[in-house]
Parts: sequence; C-alpha cells; structure tokens
Amino acid sequence: MDNSANQSAASAQQWAGQNSWSSLSPPQTHHHNPVSAFQHLTLTSPHHPSPLNYPQSNNATNWPGICYDSPVHPGKPPCSLPLTSNGSLPLHPAHINLQSVHAPVPQQHLTDQRLLNRPQSPLQNCFPNNQYSNEQSTYLNQLHSPLQQEGVESTGYINNYSSSPASPVQQQPQWTAPTSGAVKHFVPDAVGQSPISESRYGLDPESLPSAVKVMDQDQAQWEGKVYVSEPLSRLPPLATTSCTVEDKGGASPFAIRATSYCFPCDGQTTQLSHLPLGALISPLAGVNFGQNTVPDCTESECIAGCGSCGAFMCPAMGWQDCGQRYSCPFCGKLSEVSWQFYQPTKGAEGVRVDNNKRPELCMGSYEVINSQKGEAGALLLAVDVSVQALRGGHLEFITHQIRTLLSSLNGEDDDVRVGLITYDGRVHLYDLSPALSRPHMLVITESDQLQLPVSSGLLVPLRDCVDAINSVLQLIPQFSPEQNEANGVPMELPVQTALAIFQALNCPGKLLIFHAAPLIETETTQTSSGFFSTNKPKSIFQPSERAVSLVRDCVRQGCSVHLFHLSQELVGGAWPGHIPYLTGGALNTYSHLQGEMDKERFSADLKRTFSMDTGFRAELKIFVSKDMRVLGCYGLFLPGPNPVTVPMASVDWWTTLALEVEHTRTLDETKGVAIQTALSYSTWTGERRTRVHTIAVKCSRHLQDAFRHYQAQTLLTFYSKKVYCAVLERPLQELREELQTQITEALACYRKHCCSASVSAGQLVLPQYLRALPVYVNSLRKSEVLLPGLRSSVPHRLQQRCQVLSMDPTSTATHFYPQLLPLPLTVERSDPPKLEEAVRCSSGSLEPDGLYLVNAPLTLLLWVGRQVPTRALIELFNTSCFSSLPSGETKLPVFETPLSIYVRSVINTLSSHFPTARKLWVVKQGDSCEEALQRHLVEDKSPNGGASYADFLYHLHVNSVRLLQ
Repeated sequence: MDNSANQSAASAQQWAGQNSWSSLSPPQTHHHNPVSAFQHLTLTSPHHPSPLNYPQSNNATNWPGICYDSPVHPGKPPCSLPLTSNGSLPLHPAHINLQSVHAPVPQQHLTDQRLLNRPQSPLQNCFPNNQYSNEQSTYLNQLHSPLQQEGVESTGYINNYSSSPASPVQQQPQWTAPTSGAVKHFVPDAVGQSPISESRYGLDPESLPSAVKVMDQDQAQWEGKVYVSEPLSRLPPLATTSCTVEDKGGASPFAIRATSYCFPCDGQTTQLSHLPLGALISPLAGVNFGQNTVPDCTESECIAGCGSCGAFMCPAMGWQDCGQRYSCPFCGKLSEVSWQFYQPTKGAEGVRVDNNKRPELCMGSYEVINSQKGEAGALLLAVDVSVQALRGGHLEFITHQIRTLLSSLNGEDDDVRVGLITYDGRVHLYDLSPALSRPHMLVITESDQLQLPVSSGLLVPLRDCVDAINSVLQLIPQFSPEQNEANGVPMELPVQTALAIFQALNCPGKLLIFHAAPLIETETTQTSSGFFSTNKPKSIFQPSERAVSLVRDCVRQGCSVHLFHLSQELVGGAWPGHIPYLTGGALNTYSHLQGEMDKERFSADLKRTFSMDTGFRAELKIFVSKDMRVLGCYGLFLPGPNPVTVPMASVDWWTTLALEVEHTRTLDETKGVAIQTALSYSTWTGERRTRVHTIAVKCSRHLQDAFRHYQAQTLLTFYSKKVYCAVLERPLQELREELQTQITEALACYRKHCCSASVSAGQLVLPQYLRALPVYVNSLRKSEVLLPGLRSSVPHRLQQRCQVLSMDPTSTATHFYPQLLPLPLTVERSDPPKLEEAVRCSSGSLEPDGLYLVNAPLTLLLWVGRQVPTRALIELFNTSCFSSLPSGETKLPVFETPLSIYVRSVINTLSSHFPTARKLWVVKQGDSCEEALQRHLVEDKSPNGGASYADFLYHLHVNSVRLLQ
C-alpha cells in the first residue's frame, strides 16, 4: 500500500504511492506508455513466498479477469463463460453456450475467527513489497461483452472472464469500442499518449459493471410505481430514481435511508462484513422529494412519547395491556398512557382502534406544532462599502438586486423583519423606525468592543421600512470612501454586528453579506505551505479558533450566514467559507460581477437563498434501538460532546447527515432495529415545530441477507461524509488506504461467505446492489479533496469539501458520477423535451460527431465534437465553423430554432434540481478547456493521478482473492 516514507523517491514512485499501490520499480515498459510510473500490485508475502497461482486450462493460464457475480434462483448455479479449446474466450457472444460451474456451496454460519481477529489493516500483512514474476505479470486481453441471461432473478453477479495466453508486460493493448471496432481517442492530443480510457491490464471498460445501467434498470423497475414505506419494508428505490413514496408506518427514504435494510443480529457478523451500519438523515425533508407533505398535529392533541428516554410516539412502539401501556424500542421501558388518550387495542398484533386516525401511530413521518412560540426570524443585509468595493463599480448592481428582492417580498412576506448594515473598517447601522422622517445612520468605530448604541429600529417589518431601505440602497453607490483599508476587511466584522443585533432582540435569522474587499484573518493561523508533502491536512481544512467561536455563537442564536463574495483575491491564506457553511449557510463566489453570466447567477442565488424553507435554532435528537448505540454523526456542523444531539444554527431540506451505529448486544431477529430522529426548529414566524422520522429495518443472523440490502449510492454518501469529516484530523493518504481496504475486505467476505456457488480465482464476485460500488469508491478516492492535482487550489478544495458534506444522496451520487447526456443533433418542433439516456462517464463514450451535456451538482459542461454537423452548430451557436465556437464560460444564445429551444429547456430542467445556480462551460474537442471535462470522466484515469475504474477494479479483485489465500 502507500508508503509515505519514500517521499524523496522518483516521481514514478510518488505517483504509485498516491494510488495506494506498491511503489516498487516495475518491469521495463515501452516509452509510449502515458503513465510509465504506474506500478504493479505486490501479490506475495513472507507467509506465501510463491506468487498467486490461478487455475490453468490445457495450454493457457487463466488470469483473474474482471467479472461480476450473478447468482441465480436458489438451488441453481450461476452462469459462466466457457473457455474455447485454446483457453481463451469465445470471439462472439453468439458462440457462448450456457453451462454450469461447480455445484452450490452449502450456506455456512459466520464463525471465521481468522477474519474477525486479524489486524485492522490486513492488506499491509498480505501484500508486502515483493514483485510479480515476469511470467505472471501479464496483462489481460480485451474482455468481450458480458453474458446476459434474461429472465433470471439474481442476487448478485458472477461472470467468468479468461484471458488469452500470457503476453509480455511491455505490450499495452489499445482499447477498441465493442460496437464499432474503431479506437476512440480522447483529446487533448498529446503526442505519444494513448487514450486515457485505456486499461493498464487490457480490460474492456464496456464489459465492467456499469453505474449507468444500474440506475437505468432501477428507474425502469419503479417507473410509474409507488414505493410503500412501512415498518420492516423492502429495499427502496435508488436515490437517483424518480418515484412516489407512500408513508405506511415508515419514514420516506428521502428523509431517512438506512445503509442496509437488514442489520446483522450480532456485532461479530457486522465486523466480518466490513460494511457500516447506520443511516442518512435529511431531517427537514418531506415524504417526496421537494414536497413537504408531512402531516402535522398540535402538541396537545399528540400522544406523548417515552417518558424515560424522550423518544416520540411512533408505529414502532409496542402496545400492551389492551392499550394501557406501551414499550419503547429505544430504551425498552414501559410507559403509561394518560386517560385522555386511552384507546383499546384490537387483534393479535395489539393495534389501537384509532391507529389510522393519528399520524403519530400510523405514519413514519409527522410534525408536532409546539405550544411554545419564539421570536420570528429576521433578514439582515450587510453591504461592503470599503474603498475596494466602491471602486469596483458593482455596488449599483447589487443594491438594485436587493431592492428587486425586497419588492418581491412586499405583499407576500411583508411581516418579515428586515435590517441593513454597511461596513468598511467601521460599522454603519441604520435606524429604520417608521416614526422617523428618514433613516438615521449610527457609526460604530470600536469594532473590538462592539456595543450597540440602540436596539429599536434596527429590525423593522418590511411593510413599514421598505421605502426607507430603498432610499439607503440608492445612496450606497454614491458613498465617498472614508477609510482606506488597504489590507482588506475582516469578514468577522459583519458577523459580529449581526450577532449583536440578533442577541439584543432575541431572534434568529439570516445574514446576507455582500463582500467585495480582499479578505483578511483577524488572527495568525497556519497556511497550506508544505501541506502536500506532509501528513498535516488540518492546516488547511480546519477553521481558525476565531471562526469556531463565532460559529458557536451563531448556533446558539440561530444565525445563518450567507456570504456573496465578489473578490477572488485572498489575503493571508484566508478562506471565507468556514462560518457560512458551519451555520447552515453557503459561500457564493463571483468574478467581480463583470460578465452577464455572473450577474444572472448572482440574481438566481439571491432569490433561492431567501425563498428556501429554513428552520432556525435547530436541534436534532437521534434515538436507536436499545441494543444499538450511536457511534458517530457526520455532516456540516460543529460536533458536540454527545453524537445523539446535534445543534445547528439553521437547516433546510437539502441538509443531510450520516449516522453510524454499532451493536451493544445481540439483536432480536423478530423485532428488527428502529431509528428515530426528532428535529426541533423555529420557522420564519417563530413557530416551534418538531419533525419526527422513524424507520424500522429487519435483522438477520445470516450475513448474506445484510449484503442483499445494501445500496452503492447510500454507501457512497455515507463514506463521503465520514471521510470528508475525518480529513480534519487524519492524513489523506491514510484515509484513501483505509477506504480501499474496507471495500476489499467486504468483497472478500462476500466471496467467502455469501457466494452461492464455487468460483475460481479468476472470477470477481459482487453483490447485486453493490455492482457500482467500486466505480463510486474510486471516484471518491481520487476526488480533489483526497487527491489534489497540480492545479487544485486550496480554496477550491475547501469549497468542494463543504458542498459535498451538505449534499443529499441524490446530489452526492451525481457529483461523484456525473450524468453524461447525449444531445440530439436534430430536433423536430413537435417533439416534447425529453432527456436522452445517460452514457458511461468515459472518454470512450464521446463520439466526435456528437454533443454531450455533463450534469453534476456543481458543474454543467457542454462538450462539442469536431465532426458535429454544420446544421447543429448553426441552430445552437449561429456559426458554421467549429474553430469559431466560444470556449469556456458561455451563455447559450437564445434562438427560436428547435435544437436551441430543446437544449435550453434541458439545461433549465436540470438546474432546477440543485440548490445553487451553475455556470455553463462549452468545451470543444481538442481545446485547452477539455481538462475541466477530463476531471468528470470518472471511469478514466484522472489528471491528478487517480487510477481508472478498470485498473482499480482489477486491484480490488486481486486483493480480495489474496485475502482468502
């Protein structure tokens, strides 16, 4: 694995270390290899001095091909691709005959103490620094299309691929598209480079498990159907699948999505699987995506929950004594029902007669309206009027956008209290009392000991102060600079002022900061110098103590900070995003608002910031079954001493946390596991509400049942949040190694204990719903947060980390595996806008005569091939010359041509699914901007050194087989 001690070695060894594989010198390769430093995996150890031997046929050796497990009906062996007489694969799928492999292996109980008791990083013991012999360091020839058997119900996938006779290591096969047979070249056209989608081991990328195919199959399965969410329900649709959810006693997967919908009964079985137990929590989400259709009830009408642990009433409660008492699954204690809410039970299951009339008894999600009411939320606007801001020339545009926002609120939300602050080196407050003839400016010069001169008039209902605010906003662009803050203005200054105002009036709210001056830090902190050559990632990922202190004050007060940063100049290594993201806000950056696209994006972001439903002064409480305990909670918040209680300044329906649990004792297989979350928050009007989500999942003594109820997208979201939280304290290289080790051990465990038939060493065995897990994990491992490239800036990495930590499962899956959507070249006016089916994120999917849209939560790219027909270029860009096309950030021109209308409609539809506005990048084939596209083709080799999907899957297979030796 990675060896951080060899930092002074050659660049080839450094590259190999980055990819968590052996950094020993490989056999000599040809100079045409674009990644000559790519190293071989070591497959021998002191305990196993001989290299790994695979089964042999008559005249050729069967090397470990990339294959996937495909168990069939119970009692039936899986299908296998037979070898030809010379030991190679058939040349055409039509020549393949179904045949059985060895008889199924009887199911055995999980008592392998060797796997349970070995060190946490067994790969370090199994893979010492020894080398393959030349005879066994062979590449696989290209794999043909996998065998597909229709009408077979499968619980996993096993396909057997065999290579042709061994070839020298120096031979680097070219990847050929299985459909057309033509080599697909990816540009930029670097001299001497082979296609970036090419596998080092000669594997055909098209034959590997496809994440796109998995999503398409799941969408087809649930098309037009309703997923009924009930206690102990079946596996839900994927996060990326559009499906209607009906609450029948279990929370919607949009609100709580368990990592596995069947937990192992004991902790030893869980440790053996090497897969996490927990859930993804979107506490403010509704039953269906984007719809808050959760039923509510008043606190006085709702049956009280457990008096011992504080859990809320839910369908998981067990009723006894004809409805007089109920047992709590979270603490195991009995509670009496007050006489006002008593109703008898009926039937053998002990269901109350009023079960269907009360949402707390029959619904997995409901909301309680508390009798206690707090202060209404407020909107505070802070505008930078420093010398740099006044000279920038964009204050007129900003103030105009603010006035437009306030005018749209007037009449709809005119009871919202609004305040205004301007600042440079000092703070200017404005008394907006309607009794005054004009607003009064109050100047605070001592920012170190900030004290408010007055409290009344600083926050006034919009209907009473809209004219006063508009008059001040019109005068701001005409301000004359009074202080020359040459070194910048600290961003903490408006945050401190807003906190003082909110505290004086004892109310929560949103703070919108429009900052244009260069940012400075108020204290000396570590910079990122030397970070890439050390194991101290906390020097750039951790916020300063000053920022943490301000965040804690914001959380207590319920102040959500949203920063609109208009300057890209950073002074002293400061990054302004820690406070906004940790308070439930966001950081939006613009290039001085010079272009029309930045202005449109600014306007869209400003509207969404206020219009998004938000809960203030939020506190999330987590309850799990008495035989489990919460191990950790991961997300974008300041962790407290107790992981079962998470305080947050604000929360919206995008906010998602990851929960990890572990066993404290053996579970009862008949009762299952219950998980409940209760989010207490305040609305804009000051109303206190508590949203309750509860799910109950099955448990089993058999490990195979747990593997069948995992989903790759859920694990990806869990891993991304856990690993991105761990970068605050642990080295990146160690995290990447640990992630690969966990997946390898999980595959080895499934291969040994859950495979329904005997398989050879040349077969890769994958659970059915984890087919896409390797490509997801590889994309996470080589993300810019964990594996920075040469052009990865520190602010960009910090921004991406915070954005991913706040993403829901749908956005996370699309971020790490973007949608690559082919666009039609001709569109009829009568055709309704309809998205084309996505293709694999690989350069091999890009045809030079095609248009492709790369859709990700943070990126929107339009790739134009060199051979696109002239008619399409004219309809879309009004040009017939490919070389004259715009490149980079571009706004599509508005034409009334069918193709232009179609593309703009698709872009608008895709953009509505994400909370922030995105720039559109037009990328021409062969252009320098193509590097931006290359980072999103996650199945290829990454520009920052990450391995391709085919090579990563090969190493996962070899490692997992080696663990079982």
